[in-house]
Amino acid sequence: MPKLTKRVIDALRPGESDDVFAWDSELKGFGIRLKPSGSRSFIIQYRNAEGRLRRMVIGKAGTLTPDEARRLARERLAEVAKGADPSAERHVAREAPTVAEICD
Repeated sequence: MPKLTKRVIDALRPGESDDVFAWDSELKGFGIRLKPSGSRSFIIQYRNAEGRLRRMVIGKAGTLTPDEARRLARERLAEVAKGADPSAERHVAREAPTVAEICD
């Protein structure tokens, strides 16, 4: 797959029932996911310390340019190289109690 650019992203067509993935040739692990509904999201894919495959959304295409998303992906993938798991950290933050739950 070539470098992800606006032109390449706009040329992608959704699958009938499955997500379509296109991967960037410049940055390993960086790509875009196209849902059957037509929604496009920039993603990173990596393996955590246990070897499990993880995918994490960086942002929506259209909100971020491919270059901005590539820069954010490079930062997240650098964290992964240092041993972090951004997807797991995100899940832990979601499960944390809210202020309303603490007050009750």
